[in-house]
Amino acid sequence: MTSTFAHLGLPDPLVQSLAKSKIVEPFPVQEATIPDVLAGKDVCGKAPTGSGKTLAFGLPLLATVGKATRRRPRALILAPTRELAEQIKHELAPLARTVNRYVFAIYGGVGYGPQKGALRKGVDVLVATPGRLEDLIEQRSIDLSDVDIVVVDEADRMADMGFLPAVRRILDQTSSNRQTLLYSATLDGDVAVLIREYQSDPAHHETGTVKSETVDARHHFWLVQHHDRVQHTADLIDEMGKTIVFTRTRHGADRLARQLDKAGIDAVAMHGGRSQNQRNRALEAFSSGRAQALIATDVAARGIHVDAVASVIHFDPARDPKDYLHRSGRTARAGAAGTVVSLVTGEQRPSVQRMQRALRLDAPIEEPRMEHLHDAGHRIGEPSSELETRRPSPRRSAAKAKSPNRRSPSDVQSLYVANLPWGATTDQLEALFGRYGKVHEATIIAHPRTGRSKGFGFVEMPASDARTAVKKLHGSVMGGRDLTVRLARPSAHRG
Repeated sequence: MTSTFAHLGLPDPLVQSLAKSKIVEPFPVQEATIPDVLAGKDVCGKAPTGSGKTLAFGLPLLATVGKATRRRPRALILAPTRELAEQIKHELAPLARTVNRYVFAIYGGVGYGPQKGALRKGVDVLVATPGRLEDLIEQRSIDLSDVDIVVVDEADRMADMGFLPAVRRILDQTSSNRQTLLYSATLDGDVAVLIREYQSDPAHHETGTVKSETVDARHHFWLVQHHDRVQHTADLIDEMGKTIVFTRTRHGADRLARQLDKAGIDAVAMHGGRSQNQRNRALEAFSSGRAQALIATDVAARGIHVDAVASVIHFDPARDPKDYLHRSGRTARAGAAGTVVSLVTGEQRPSVQRMQRALRLDAPIEEPRMEHLHDAGHRIGEPSSELETRRPSPRRSAAKAKSPNRRSPSDVQSLYVANLPWGATTDQLEALFGRYGKVHEATIIAHPRTGRSKGFGFVEMPASDARTAVKKLHGSVMGGRDLTVRLARPSAHRG
């Protein structure tokens, strides 16, 4: 029999409120942990982002939390980023009203006045980032001694961001009889210390693994020139639609957003250097579809929850496997498919390959292949499939079928030409390769909607001439670009 929220022991007002939103069947993390939280146990949950954790701790918390008095909340939810704190509040506030409880979020980047005003009136469930909460404690605007339920969400992210000392100071000020709930994608290192020191005989639940977070995402790694990354990014967004692009620095995010705007892509930037109002406006523009791309630093990797993100682009490679997973987890959520593309320069290749090995992500770092984005790619934990990476291009196959006077495959060799200048023409290709033999056909692959070059193409020559052209032209410069020229794989030119 399929479990329901009513079967888990939640009160009728919450169950009915969920049903109005067509939320009837609990996710695994919810089914596993809600009964233990309702029973008053400490819970240690290992689950990836996007797995339903907020309702897993939020529903039983709302079912049991007491009524607050002025400046003295009864439940505390700690989150590492402003965006995640706001997301938790947004998800729980409507449910809280059905049981006569009030949820409020405090975080930096906005004024103190409204936050102090809400605390004076009484906040039953307080969602907070550690830094702003400690500021308000120091200003004597809040007293945590009545807090008897604490949730530490994204505990591993707290550790990564250096927040654990603050988390420990905050926990020390809550009730000694509190119930402590901890949710994290990993439970080792500093997180294990937090479990040992602040939980009592916790119930352990693991309802997701690293693989499950990105199980439906297809991963691609493109070897590119540093100066071509912006154009590749613009073409990917144009092809895929709603995209989150990750950069390593705030300055890089702002610069890329401006560059994409000039390339005709509506992009907004979001990072820790922007005010909360600016971040909210950027996220709203992206969520509503007014912006095609959200350019973000790692601060957003766990705090952004937007539906229907078609793809993620690592404009700058992630620093480590954990960051790669959490960035990539912004797509392929809730059973949807998704595409993840990493732009890798030559000097970045060794570090990216080390990360791939750690992730068990068996994917080649290869020349950009736009035609493979929709029907190929690689999943984490699955071996590479030669069939997946060698499918023919439908546009190219159609072009070949129309070409007259075609010779037999044994006489003709197809050459793959990448990193072409965006304004390159077939006439230029024919002239360039014609220096080394007869050119039967030159094709530049273009986007089907915009007609803009995708930066790669094919040239067909007699086999002996083709080998000479590869030796002479691979690494040569055309329009300021270092060309990639190689013999095309057999399946790339089958009709």
